[in-house]
Amino acid sequence: MFLTVTANPSVDRTVEVPRLVRGELHRASAVHVHPGGKGINVARALVRNGLDARAVLPAGGPEGDHLISLLNRYEIDVVRVPASGPVRTNISVIEPDATVTKLNEAGARLSAAEIAALSKAVLGNVSDVSWVVLAGSLPPGVDAGFYAELIRSLEGRAEVAVDTSGPALLAAVKAGPALVKPNLEELEEAVGRPLATMREVVEAARELRGLGARAVLASLGGEGAVLVDGEGAWHAEADAVARSSVGAGDSLLAGFLAGGGHGPRALESGVAWGAAAVSLPGSTMPGPVEVGAAEVRLHPELEPERGVGAGA
Repeated sequence: MFLTVTANPSVDRTVEVPRLVRGELHRASAVHVHPGGKGINVARALVRNGLDARAVLPAGGPEGDHLISLLNRYEIDVVRVPASGPVRTNISVIEPDATVTKLNEAGARLSAAEIAALSKAVLGNVSDVSWVVLAGSLPPGVDAGFYAELIRSLEGRAEVAVDTSGPALLAAVKAGPALVKPNLEELEEAVGRPLATMREVVEAARELRGLGARAVLASLGGEGAVLVDGEGAWHAEADAVARSSVGAGDSLLAGFLAGGGHGPRALESGVAWGAAAVSLPGSTMPGPVEVGAAEVRLHPELEPERGVGAGA
């Protein structure tokens, strides 16, 4: 069983348009609505591939009811933490070349009592769990150390993977999680400098390991992903016809955990899941058919001076 924590969930609307022009009227060619938030996406990907997942999340207002109704379409064990504020709506506008323009709301503020209830729900639902995934942004009212506190509380009870950014990521790294999954932009922010080559990505990942993370899985968009742990560093990539990158990094993380959560074979699995997600509309998570069609190239020997592109 995998447990995901989404402190700032959303209802995600993905709108496809022929071309986005600022200030103009646009008519959508397609619209997709999914339950959103990084942890929820990880859970959706896992259950789509026959694995058990439990999702813990705060949800309030009619928007929260809508989110739960969307989640009920999946075989996810949902643990809803009542909240007074509404669940946010995130909008992604996608053009035919897979360019994504995102409009993300901040999310409703959580009270001290709601934050405590969220932590209690997590810690009370891990007895049958192998991995806990702490994922996504933190809503207003939640301290940047929230994930770090959960990591310390979960020590010895489950392995913890973290996918977040900014101060929350650095605080979590220092708490010693088993895995962190930044994209390129988040990794650059964490180490305070631009990263232009594979060598620089690996060096930055090793800095995060030096701060406390046992392994770093860095997603690199079209360049695939790099894994750095105590055994070494590996790079894997896969070709994909890009339709939407929304949720691809979450699918990558889910695939890595489904592949065992450690080492190059898990990296191959993660890249296959991420590449499959890119080929699907909106934030649709791939199933076994799409994952099986991905052809992954694992590079045991890194190309140190190879350039890296935008984050995923």
